[in-house]
Amino acid sequence: MKKVIYFLFFQFSLISVAQAQDKTDDVLTWSDSRKLAWSDYKASPNPESDAAASTTTQLTISYKISSSGFTYTIKSHFSKTKSWGRHKSDYILSHEQGHFDIAEIFARKLHKKMSEYKFDRKSYQKDLNKIYQEVVDEKEKMQNDYDEETNHSINKEKQAEWLKKIAKKLEEYADYFDY
Repeated sequence: MKKVIYFLFFQFSLISVAQAQDKTDDVLTWSDSRKLAWSDYKASPNPESDAAASTTTQLTISYKISSSGFTYTIKSHFSKTKSWGRHKSDYILSHEQGHFDIAEIFARKLHKKMSEYKFDRKSYQKDLNKIYQEVVDEKEKMQNDYDEETNHSINKEKQAEWLKKIAKKLEEYADYFDY
């Protein structure tokens, strides 16, 4: 008997993978060779926000349990219809790309943790939920720290430091890119 369970992280909330799959034109999969462009930002700016832009990412995992164990698939996406830009400069776009790159870091971290997990038929649901939640919590913290320390990219020195830090983390988890 196969059992399939889906999780989706969507701007710090859980939603169904089916909703994301229904909107394939809505998402971009993270790629080292394909950076974000302002034309990817399809949503209207939030009139209640004074932010220059907003980037929404999705970190998904699905896994299948079978008699031989379990397999999983992880995806890191950018939501076109949930992301918007008010002040569209290359500098602001590089900050927003940083948010997408942070999501990718945690997709790789999730892959690392999943690859290290020793499957236990009795506790796998609890175990995998815990792994996922720990990664999501850490991702949220890094996203918030990025915005706080750079003052949403206003502090150019901190922004440059963070972009280097993000690139270093992507490299650190390069072995876990093939999720």
